[in-house]
This record gives sequence, structure tokens and C-alpha cells, in this order.
Amino acid sequence: MKINLLMLLFAALMTTSAMAQNTNSRKTDSVFQLVKKYFNNKQPDSIYALAGEKFHAALTPETFRYVCANQLFPLGAIKGSSLISFVNNQLATYKLDFDAATLQLQLTLDDQGKIELFLFQPYKKPIAEKLKSVASTNLLRTETDKKVDSVVQPYIKKSNTVGLSIGILKGGQVSLYNYGETKIGNNHLPDANTLFEIGSISKTFTATLLAYYVNEGKIKLSDPITKFLPDSVASNKALADITIEILSNHTSGLPRLPDNLVNHSLDPLDPYRDYKKKDLFDYLKTAKLESKPGEKYAYSNLAVGLLGTILEQISGKTYEQMVEEIICKPLNLNNTAQHLSTLQNEHFVTVYNDQGKETPAWNFATLAPCGALRSTVNNLLAYAAAQMTVSNTKLSKAMQLTHQVTFTDKDLQLGLGWHIIKIGGTPYFFHNGGTYGCSTFLVFNPTTKFAVVALSNSGESIDATAAEIVKKLQ
Repeated sequence: MKINLLMLLFAALMTTSAMAQNTNSRKTDSVFQLVKKYFNNKQPDSIYALAGEKFHAALTPETFRYVCANQLFPLGAIKGSSLISFVNNQLATYKLDFDAATLQLQLTLDDQGKIELFLFQPYKKPIAEKLKSVASTNLLRTETDKKVDSVVQPYIKKSNTVGLSIGILKGGQVSLYNYGETKIGNNHLPDANTLFEIGSISKTFTATLLAYYVNEGKIKLSDPITKFLPDSVASNKALADITIEILSNHTSGLPRLPDNLVNHSLDPLDPYRDYKKKDLFDYLKTAKLESKPGEKYAYSNLAVGLLGTILEQISGKTYEQMVEEIICKPLNLNNTAQHLSTLQNEHFVTVYNDQGKETPAWNFATLAPCGALRSTVNNLLAYAAAQMTVSNTKLSKAMQLTHQVTFTDKDLQLGLGWHIIKIGGTPYFFHNGGTYGCSTFLVFNPTTKFAVVALSNSGESIDATAAEIVKKLQ
């Protein structure tokens, strides 16, 4: 995949944390105002000085000057600018009106207040709303019904969203809400048994498998990963200090994705389909880390995919078999799987990208443990309920192990697979998921026995909407 330097000066890959805070927004905007000033004065070195380590590692001062002089400054001065959005307490998007064009700039800061993400894109006009009202099962009878609907409507009215299924577990009672369609034009509402891609929520299943085998004595969290790798891979000294635990909590130092993933993708819309174990090991033989293992959080699909590969090796079973036998059967999760049966496929949504265009659902090979599962609101509510219920079963003990904090950095805490975040000041175990065609969200609080699941068959992020539901109902 080729990326024009005009479009991408530097893109540090991120995950979600919590809702926007005024302090971070002001800090980001202050940096943006300096960027704008230095840009209009044609001072690339001053902009470069605002950037942090990751930016500097990606672009030398000479390269940045070249990009500015040959691709950015020819656009003319920034005549006008406005903040479009500030998402997840991190990601600011600004509309920029130049003499020659209108673009948008995505900007984030690192922990030191330095520029981390600095991404120029074509300007995307605000998403228009649907011309017709959206069908829903929400009868608006209770205060909860009305609160949920008030939050959901701005999302589901967007012209690029299609269907949405929401499940809420509170006070031992389940509330279900469904909006839109399973496929554009079919007038068929999703329900709690409609199947969606759940993307990276799959990582919490992978973490549960890890915890299960730790409790069985088949693997230790402190084991170095080289213990389970071929000699030709284990000989890479960069991997020596990576343990099993830090594969699961995203502190391994491995990048988000292997750099040979694109080379082995025969379909750019289905990027993980053709990536085999040999490709993974070929990459790891010469892999270089982005940070010292165990010291810094950096979300990594690669790390969790590798973890699943190691679990397959010690169990002698495929990822799907482990999920089925260890998690799904004991919890009666009959509609959670990597590969769907003919009957299940009849209840699987058609998926759409963030522009509202139909796109293929993803298929996974070796990296399946990072995002391959499909599931329903009913199944994920049952999964969340099991996470919040302590019992003497092997599965419950594994789930409780995944909740133990393994890494802390300021407001961020990680268990095994789970992110521990605060929404409205209340802590939750959280994971979201995103494929090209689905956006998903799962949180629960074991103390209050409160859980929310939201599944959308659109690539348009559901995170902010679902988090707002949590804030209104907690």
C-alpha cells in the first residue's frame, strides 16, 4: 500500500481510552495554534520541534523540511481553521482552508505533550442524516428507553450507519434495543441474536484462553516467548525480553501490525485472510521493537495474534477449537464463532464501511486471535455476566485472572486483554472492536453488575455513543 506523504506525515497507531476531557482538548488546541502559526510563517523546523519521539523516529528533520517545502507549503497559507471533533480524549480533527485546497488535519499528543499523530487527509464533509426516520424496537416507555434513544439517534440517523443492536444488563435485568437494518433496503431490524463481526473484543477471549492454560500449568505469564518459537525465530535477540504476559497487555514493544502483512494480502479489503504462520515467523526473525518490553503501552494486533499462535502450539488445538471448548460450550454461547455455519450465516449482517459502502467481512488465518470472532448481543451479555460472576469453575477462575492489573501508566490500566478505564468517573473493564464493516463495544463493572454491549454493522465508530449510554445509565 502506497501512502502519499501529503496525506501521511506521521501516523502513530492508537486505541481508545475514555471520553474527551477539557484539559486535553485545550492542550491539543494550544499546540495546533502554534502549528498553524509556524506553518503560515513557513517554519518547518519550529513545527518539527513540537513533535515527540515517535514522530522524530518516523521522519528526519530533512525529510520533514522536504515534505513541507514541496507538498504542504505550496498549498498556501491556512486561511481558516475549525475543530471538527475531539475523540477519545486524544484525537483532534481540524478543518483547514488553504489558498489552494481544503484538507483536514488529525492531531494527537504523546504523554509529554508533543505531537504524535500529524495526519493530513482530504476534507470529509460532515455526514448527512438519513431522509427517513429509522425503525426501532425502542418503545420509549421508560426513562431508560428515552435516555438510550436520545443518545442513539444522532448515530443511527447518520447516512453512513445501517443497523445497531444494544444490550444492557443492570440490576439483574436485561434491556435490548435494536435500530435500522441488517442490510440496506431489507427493512429487517437486527435483534439480540443477529451476528456481527466483534473485531478486537476477540482479544478478551484470547486472554481468557491464556489465563485458563496458566491455571492448568501449561504456560506461565513470565515465560519468554522465545521458549515457544522456532530456533530460527528465537535467535532474534530483540525478542529475548518479551514475556507471555506482555503480549497480552500490549507492552511487548512489537508494532501494531507486521510490516509484511500488506505483501501477503491478496485482497486489500480483507487484509488478514492470507497471512500464514510462515509469514509471521519470517517477520519475527528480523523484527525490531518500538520500545523496551514491559515499559510502554502500545496496542498491538501482532502481539495478540502471536499469543494465540503460541496457545495453539501448547494446546494442540486451533484457536476456534479452544474458544469453543473452553469458553463457548460452558457458557452456552451458541452464536459465537470464527467460522459460521450455514444457519448462522443467515443471521449475519451485511457490513458497511465508514462511508456507508458495502464491504466484505474479514476472514483471518494466523492472526485470528486478535479479531476473528463473530457474535451477538445475547451472547456477549452472557459473556459479560460470566465475567462479573465469581464461581469455582475453571472458566470463572480464568476470567478472574484476566482482571488482575498487569500494567499501569497514569490513568491507563491493563489486565490480560482487558483495558480498565473510567467512564463518568466509574471504572470499567472494556474492549471495543473495529473491522472495515463493524464497530463494537463492551464494558462491565463487576461491583455494580452493570454491562453494556453495542454492535453496529458500520465502520463508523460506536465508541462515543456507547460510552454516553454508560454515563447516562450508571
